[in-house]
Amino acid sequence: MATAHPRIEVLAPGARSRRERIARLEALADLLDTALVIPGTGIRFGADSILGLVPGIGDAVTTAISLWIVYEARQLGARPHVIARMVGNVAVDGLFGAVPIIGDVFDVAWRANRKNVRILREHLAKRGLD
Repeated sequence: MATAHPRIEVLAPGARSRRERIARLEALADLLDTALVIPGTGIRFGADSILGLVPGIGDAVTTAISLWIVYEARQLGARPHVIARMVGNVAVDGLFGAVPIIGDVFDVAWRANRKNVRILREHLAKRGLD
């Protein structure tokens, strides 16, 4: 079985392009981390902070979504060291985010999903896969 050239993404019929997939990940990261602003302050936050207010389940749901971003990064060709860094960001977010109230404030500042999409974009650009 022949392998594809590393710069060519093999897509099934109807699949999205690499650029479309990255744009979708950026939109999701924005929704989770920076979609809303506290009026008069410029402080941005997202669904991660809001869902984190729901004890137990909220942080579990947002961590699962964050791990989906990491999964997509792997599917897009991110190397293991990049995936490890991204998983570390999600782990920090999940651990600190689980602390009531303080964790929600941490989520506003940490923005693990935005960090992870930036890491992915930089990595793919270095490899010529952007």
